[in-house]
Amino acid sequence: MALFIYTLVIIKMKFLIITYAPHIIEDNRYYAYAPYVREMNLWIKNTDEVIVVAPVWKIPKTVMQTSYVHENITFHPIAAFDVLNFKSAIKAIFQIPAIFFTICKTMRTADHIHLRSPGNIGLLGCFAQILFPGKKKTAKYAGNWDPKSVQPLTYRLEKYILSNTFITKKMQVLVYGHWENATKNIKPFFTASYAESEKTTVIKASIFEKINFVFAGSLVKGKDPMYAIQLVEKLYQKGRNVRLDLFGDGLLYKSIGIYIKEKELSDCIFLHGNQSKEILIKAYQQSHFVILPSVSEGWPKAVAEGMFWGAIPIATPVSCVPFMLDFGYRGILLEMNQQLDLQKIELIIENESQLMDKSRNCIEWSQKYTIERFDEAIQKLVFP
Repeated sequence: MALFIYTLVIIKMKFLIITYAPHIIEDNRYYAYAPYVREMNLWIKNTDEVIVVAPVWKIPKTVMQTSYVHENITFHPIAAFDVLNFKSAIKAIFQIPAIFFTICKTMRTADHIHLRSPGNIGLLGCFAQILFPGKKKTAKYAGNWDPKSVQPLTYRLEKYILSNTFITKKMQVLVYGHWENATKNIKPFFTASYAESEKTTVIKASIFEKINFVFAGSLVKGKDPMYAIQLVEKLYQKGRNVRLDLFGDGLLYKSIGIYIKEKELSDCIFLHGNQSKEILIKAYQQSHFVILPSVSEGWPKAVAEGMFWGAIPIATPVSCVPFMLDFGYRGILLEMNQQLDLQKIELIIENESQLMDKSRNCIEWSQKYTIERFDEAIQKLVFP
């Protein structure tokens, strides 16, 4: 009987999530950005109790949000804050103590502390976890871990705390890519979007019929969708039969629509806004290339998803992207020089056998990273 009671104590788990992701509360369910929630549902699926500390949005949910799947969730709303200007910095001074108190209070009761980083909430969580050296912890650093990258001071501070094994105890930090001189608690990791059952044979249309491109992501300056548009525009002006489908929303949506109209590109460039997973899969399957000229990334979901369906990535060499593309073997690393980048693209589209080889290489690599493998890796972290 004593042994049986001991086993119950060992497997019981109160799992705490500290996240910057804004949540929407509807009908006593908690919704957030769908890819994030789908991942968190793997983390929490075998836990007894879940505590979530996160900001709240008081807006209706959209197709971009989904809910946690768990019967025992306690939610602690906190204020979202920033220090981008004088007014918000003054406001943050009064918000931070209450947020920090909530984080510490929930950490005290948790069996496993899970931080989502980087971000202002994640930084407070980094400081708070120092006070709980005996607690088991994980941190998912979803940004660029490259120590040579130029990043805000708060991001660098967060990385310093997480990788400092003197002040950060019993913590496994999950990062994208393999980096030199990493401390022993830094663990290269990955993300998955598709299950084993979703694997299927993909047959692309001939490159000589039409060259299909996809951009999937937020239409914001940091993702630089305009560079993707202008690359395709130049190919179009050279007489290439091209098509670019842009999926996503953001501050640049309206100006991009105006640009397409003014440049008379409506026959080859299409704005679709946010769409469902199923529509995106179909777009990836039909596309020869997925473009992401982003300034900064963690694990670029659009690149990995496009590769799963044989779309060759054309992406900037940030974060773990060079590893994903095997330094050009599985795609094109952008130099953000239009002439040079166009030359690289045209070299491939003029050689269909090379294009098909790269496409197969993409599928072979990306389809190793399925949800099943992702789930297995997560469970080893939560229940080692």
